[in-house]
Amino acid sequence: MQKRLMTCFALAMMVTGLAGKAEIPERAEDVSPLTVGSRLPGVEVRDGEGVPVSVRQLAEGKPTLFLFYRGGWCPYCNTELAALADVFPQLREHGVQVVALSPDRPEAVAEVEAGADHPYRLFSDSSMSAMQAFGVAFRVDEATFARLKGFGIDIEASSGETHRILPVPAVFLTNAQGEVVFRYHNPDYRERLSTKDLLHAVKTAL
Repeated sequence: MQKRLMTCFALAMMVTGLAGKAEIPERAEDVSPLTVGSRLPGVEVRDGEGVPVSVRQLAEGKPTLFLFYRGGWCPYCNTELAALADVFPQLREHGVQVVALSPDRPEAVAEVEAGADHPYRLFSDSSMSAMQAFGVAFRVDEATFARLKGFGIDIEASSGETHRILPVPAVFLTNAQGEVVFRYHNPDYRERLSTKDLLHAVKTAL
C-alpha cells in the first residue's frame, strides 16, 4: 500500500513539473510576460566571465529595471541602451539600478563591457532561463533565421546555442521587495518604451 502511494505521489510530481513548464511560443505576438504584482523568478543568468548569478541576487533588495534586448547585433537595442544611459542619472535619483539581459554568450557580453562606458550591468541569458521565466521568449522561425543570416546576423553564433530563441524586447521594473510594479513589451522589435514614459512609470510606481 505504501509503495503504491509513493508511486502515485511520484507520478503526480512528474505531471505537476511538466504542467509548470510553459511552452515557448512560435510567435513574438504570443508571449505572456510576468504581470504586475509577480515576484522575481528564481533563475540564474551569467556575467561576462560566465559566472552564474541569480536574478534575485542582482536585484539586491533595491528597485531594479530589468531590460531584455535581442543582442549586441540589434541596432534598435543599441539605440535603446544608449537612451537609457542618458537618463540613468534620473533613474538613480529614484534609487533604480539597471540590469540588461540578452541571449549573447558571456564572451560577447564581456567584449561590450570592455569597450563601452555605461552605467548599467550586462548579463548573458544564452540558456534562455530568464527569458522563459519572465515570459518574453519566443522561437525564431526558419524564414526569419535565414533572413537574419542574409544580413550577416547569426543568432546561434551570438548565443553559442542552437535553440534559436530570442526575447521580445521588454522592460520590467521591480521594487525593493522584488515585485514587478511596471512592465512594457512590444512584439514589434522596432517599437521601444520612450525614456519619457519610462521615467513617468518610475515616478508613479515607486
